[in-house]
Amino acid sequence: MAKKPTEDLLAPLTVVVGQEELLLDRAVAQATTAARQADPDTDVRDLQPGALQPGMLSELTSPSLFSERKVIVVRAAQDLAADTVKEVKAYLDDPAPEVMLVLVHAGGAKGKALLDAAKKAGAREVTCPKLTKPAEKLAFVRAEFRATGRSASEDACKALLDAVGSDLRELASACSQLAADTEGTIDETVVARYYTGRAESSGFQVADLAVTGRTAEALGQLRWALAVGEKPTGIVFALASGVRSIGRVATADRGMRPGDLARELGMPPWKIDRVRQQLRGWSGDGVAAALRAIADADAAVKGGSGDPAYALEQCVVAVSRAARSQR
Repeated sequence: MAKKPTEDLLAPLTVVVGQEELLLDRAVAQATTAARQADPDTDVRDLQPGALQPGMLSELTSPSLFSERKVIVVRAAQDLAADTVKEVKAYLDDPAPEVMLVLVHAGGAKGKALLDAAKKAGAREVTCPKLTKPAEKLAFVRAEFRATGRSASEDACKALLDAVGSDLRELASACSQLAADTEGTIDETVVARYYTGRAESSGFQVADLAVTGRTAEALGQLRWALAVGEKPTGIVFALASGVRSIGRVATADRGMRPGDLARELGMPPWKIDRVRQQLRGWSGDGVAAALRAIADADAAVKGGSGDPAYALEQCVVAVSRAARSQR
């Protein structure tokens, strides 16, 4: 007989189901945070896809010398080998005390037997469906602002979607930045100041120049943006958004019309057209190199460097060079 599902964050078994990566990561973080609040010495093992091999589960869940709580996170559970699935199913019948097993599963037909077994065992279930419709992403933006305790107008939420795109991590980061850096109700004017801004000082203007390989112009705009008060973190965000858009459009079906591609990628059609114009000169290696440079700059402007402006200049040069990797 199937057990009744539980809502207890400290449940011995949790299944996180879906394909929206940000929501999956948040669900896992919620479980591990709850465990560490209950026991600061909790041992967390976050196993990346393919890491759980036959015979490992019994070792990971065996009692420790100090009897601390354990959290075992198994990513991509739908891809586990048959022998490992058999071990996990056997474990579900007799879970170890003080151990929380978190199975992250994509859903769908693959690996469904394991998912069904977990549900039958009374697992706490968290669903993280892919947000594909504009209305769903708009609701996500609203919820992000509510979570920060801030009020944002409907027009502001729509403007943020248009400016940033549909990637949930980028949207969450943008909402967090606006909540932290502004006061009062967040309206369309506030969003425009941060994510569209005056042409001469916008971080996105710097990014547009950099991703088309115009190094000198991009550096000039960068210096002006910093001089008029543009935040370094916002400029890094703009660069990251620009390069990620290049990568997403480059790997999509080039035969698709802008409108169809916009629905597929969750980006406004005008942005699809602009990114397609920016694609010339980019290669896969160039995108990877640019993203590494942006990650370094992100760390630098958040305290990892005594000279954020220099770090941003180096990043702009690297992105511009990557934009010419096929020329």
